[in-house]
Amino acid sequence: MNKIIEVKKTVVKFLKENINCHDVTVIKIEKVQEIWNSVAEVYEDDSFLKSMNLPPKQVRLYYSVKMDETLEIISFERLNSFEGADSADQ
Repeated sequence: MNKIIEVKKTVVKFLKENINCHDVTVIKIEKVQEIWNSVAEVYEDDSFLKSMNLPPKQVRLYYSVKMDETLEIISFERLNSFEGADSADQ
């Protein structure tokens, strides 16, 4: 159980440091062999509205983050939806 908490903290820290986001919620964590797969729900400012100098509106996005057994990030990607998280693992 303690390892899952470490995975969650690592995902949140990584996303906050590497993307411009306001809030990160880890919504899925699973271990497949030696790889930790996680999905996080992230709120970011809408880049289109920002580029048009319009008032910001936050949009919900999903990111997949994969780590090895030492909790080193080995990949991350933005998903089209949470349902896409399962197909991203294949």
